[in-house]
Amino acid sequence: MTDRTCHESFKVSGTQLLDAVKKVLHEGNVRRVIIKQDARTIAEFPLTVGVIGAVLAPVLAAVGALAAVLTECTIEVERTPESGDKSEKRAA
Repeated sequence: MTDRTCHESFKVSGTQLLDAVKKVLHEGNVRRVIIKQDARTIAEFPLTVGVIGAVLAPVLAAVGALAAVLTECTIEVERTPESGDKSEKRAA
């Protein structure tokens, strides 16, 4: 079994930033969230498997503060494949 990751990226306005990050975190299997403005990395939040509730509060507070000062940014999300993912190749 290989350690594969999936990357996705999308642009949001500063006012949409917090809601977008909450949605991504709620979807699960997120390894890292990177917030960029143009080519500069503004913030990077590595997340471990099983991060829940109270542990996410400081991350969401930081994202909320960033949303107040950013006009437009890009969110990059690094995901791990879910266990039992049908796209994984099985050894014969």
